[in-house]
Amino acid sequence: MPPSVNVRKPRASSQARIAAIHNAARAQLADCGVSGLTIYGVAERAQIPPSSVYHFFPSVPALLQSLAGQVHAAFRATLTVPVEHASLLTWQDLARLVEQRMLCIYADDPAARQLILAQHGQAEVTQADLQHDLELGRLMHALFDRHFALPPLPEDLDVFALAMELADRVYARSVQQHGEVIPRWREEGARVFVAYLGLYLPPCLIKRTEPLENGFISAALENTP
Repeated sequence: MPPSVNVRKPRASSQARIAAIHNAARAQLADCGVSGLTIYGVAERAQIPPSSVYHFFPSVPALLQSLAGQVHAAFRATLTVPVEHASLLTWQDLARLVEQRMLCIYADDPAARQLILAQHGQAEVTQADLQHDLELGRLMHALFDRHFALPPLPEDLDVFALAMELADRVYARSVQQHGEVIPRWREEGARVFVAYLGLYLPPCLIKRTEPLENGFISAALENTP
């Protein structure tokens, strides 16, 4: 008989298994929060052996980091959705639009609220979140620059990333108290976002006659470490 050969599972099969694990983990996060997430619990929900979960995610933090990556991919997507240039009168209009899009993710995705806004004590996830925020900050900077002529901004900090993180702290307070971001706290977080940007952007910016080309997104991503 020919020697046995280890055949790697088809990529599509692996991706389907990973998707099942992600979906089960999201359901468990919604029910139990980060502290209640376990590999065995995810395996039971996904109706697969725990060893299959461990094959792709050797630990709970590894699984959480993967889910956080999904959440931030959704945030990145909101910054690539075209904005109707004619609808923008001021940069504050763009700021509010960006926050509304991100708040929709928090409203629709319990995993996003648990991973980004809830207090979970997972240092690896928090560190990954900070790195993702830097990427989002660069994309947001590029988005604003596409529609408005921005003034020189500090080089030793990312103004847009900090504005986003400050707004998230407000939304986190709402999640701690209410389990979700309620309208009153959505309004307050958006005010914080605009107010912090207002420390570096003048009240009125010159709106570009035409928005810059879409290549700005690729350039921003290439400059992300």
